Amino acid sequence: MKRSSRRRSALLAALALAGAAPAAGQFGPPRPQPIISPDGAGRPAAVDQVAFEQRLGERVPMDVPLVDEAGRRVTLAEVGEGRPIVLVPAYYECPMLCSMVLGGVASSLSVLELDADRDFEVAVVSFDPDETPEMARAAKARHLPRYDRPGADEGFHFLTGEADAVAAVMDAVGFRYAYVPERDEWAHAAGIVTLTSDGTVARYHYGVEYPPRDVRLGLVEAAGGTVGSAVDEVLLYCLRYDPATGRYSLAILNLVRAGGVLTVAGIGLFMFVSWRRGRRSEATGEA
Repeated sequence: MKRSSRRRSALLAALALAGAAPAAGQFGPPRPQPIISPDGAGRPAAVDQVAFEQRLGERVPMDVPLVDEAGRRVTLAEVGEGRPIVLVPAYYECPMLCSMVLGGVASSLSVLELDADRDFEVAVVSFDPDETPEMARAAKARHLPRYDRPGADEGFHFLTGEADAVAAVMDAVGFRYAYVPERDEWAHAAGIVTLTSDGTVARYHYGVEYPPRDVRLGLVEAAGGTVGSAVDEVLLYCLRYDPATGRYSLAILNLVRAGGVLTVAGIGLFMFVSWRRGRRSEATGEA
């Protein structure tokens, strides 16, 4: 259908702030519970269909046919080229929320030492099956300048697809959305998903702002340690991913263990130094 010009909606902003349901395990299995928007006067019935469910550990179909901003038929496997993928559910004629999401993605990724098209790929997938490659191209031209880094054009992919194809991708990551005829808009939540190179759902980050540290650690984990640094490995030992918030927080047990190891190492070093000093004193006395 050809829709009229989109209107800004406070409804969509409310959905962006909705909380996420927790999931068990590092990469799964999940315990999906939907994000439902808060009750409000005049809320469209379609809003009750909106959710962002935890699907950690599940696989996204990497071979569904999509179309990039240049009109080329591609798959997510071809987009990823063996790298982790930052998957961004959005639609290009969104009046407000999707622009905020894309701005948050660019802002977060632009300060990382990791680079798009070298360490990871970004796949923005429109869940509106009526959108076209021309709309995707225009959206890329609007948003890509926010990520002023080498490889930006090759590392960001703005995709469209037939209804069945995009629905398969969105269903795999638990992203539920609904068209609201009376507003001529799509109701949806806000967030991004990190996928491993084989399409396994690894991490969720919710809302419209994504702390660079959390996004970086999510990419390091999704890449299986093939990107990042030794500092990242230390941080991943000390921090724990919380599926309920999409954030990393202190892993107290690991900190206690690390403290115990350091204590034992310190005692061992003290005993070794004391022993060496004793030997030297004995050697000096004998001389």
